[in-house]
Amino acid sequence: MAATARTAKQLQMLLSGKPVRERILREVRDAVTAEAAAGRTFGRIVSVSIGRRQEIAVYIRGQARAAHECGLNFEELFWSEDLSQEDCKKRIVAMNSDPDVLGIILQRPVPKGINVRSLQSAIHPLKDIEGMNPASIGNIVYNDLALAPCTAAASVELLKETGLNLNGLEVVMIGHSEIVGKPAAFLLMAQGATVTVCHHLTRSVAMHSRRADAVIVAVGIPNFLTAEMVKPGAAVIDIGINHVRGPKGQMIVGDVDTEAVRGVASWVTPVPGGVGPVTVAMLMRNAVAAHTMQVEAGWREA
Repeated sequence: MAATARTAKQLQMLLSGKPVRERILREVRDAVTAEAAAGRTFGRIVSVSIGRRQEIAVYIRGQARAAHECGLNFEELFWSEDLSQEDCKKRIVAMNSDPDVLGIILQRPVPKGINVRSLQSAIHPLKDIEGMNPASIGNIVYNDLALAPCTAAASVELLKETGLNLNGLEVVMIGHSEIVGKPAAFLLMAQGATVTVCHHLTRSVAMHSRRADAVIVAVGIPNFLTAEMVKPGAAVIDIGINHVRGPKGQMIVGDVDTEAVRGVASWVTPVPGGVGPVTVAMLMRNAVAAHTMQVEAGWREA
């Protein structure tokens, strides 16, 4: 009996992304249905891959499946690796002008010689459903959260799922990348949290993380966050995706020592199955926001 109770308690500690994904996709599907009933149609989401890369195929499939579940059109484009930076940019600009294109996803990685940041900047902010254009990231500073970077937004969405009040919540963000750590910190501050950002020059990460009500980790180091670094009862959001060799071959682990931390924290997101599914759902939510903004801008019929 005691063992069963312990197992149930452990399961409660795992903050799965699946139900959050399903809720968000249901909301998106309802929005698409409502627009269709009013005689308004969404454009198509265009996925752009420069060259065929096996490592991103699973991500594209997940995006296409989510779009299909919501009733959104999803188109996959595979451009030749031989295309120049300028050719790629011209094609993106042409899609910016195409009224039937709702949003553009630039899959990464890209071939050597292609400046991914330049191409992200070429995507119009109103079609930037990934939230990767520097303008989209900059808007967060001014509390404009409509098209935030999807992974950062997913981590905040999962933190909200715990039921913790973000107003005044002490959050430590470990990792300060331009596409995850920094945007996540600004998103949290925009919603009232008190945020400390730790990075590779922080003298004692554990000193900060042990006092936090919530810890978000995105450093790319397997099992970086240990139980000794977490305050009892805290929420832990693990953004890391690391490929390591285990007893049965290659496996995916996060930046958190999940099994150990589960004995201390009240909530821990699993890897895989935590932030990942919600990230794809946030992409679809951003597509709805982009549609609304395009209608308001006069790009689509109101």
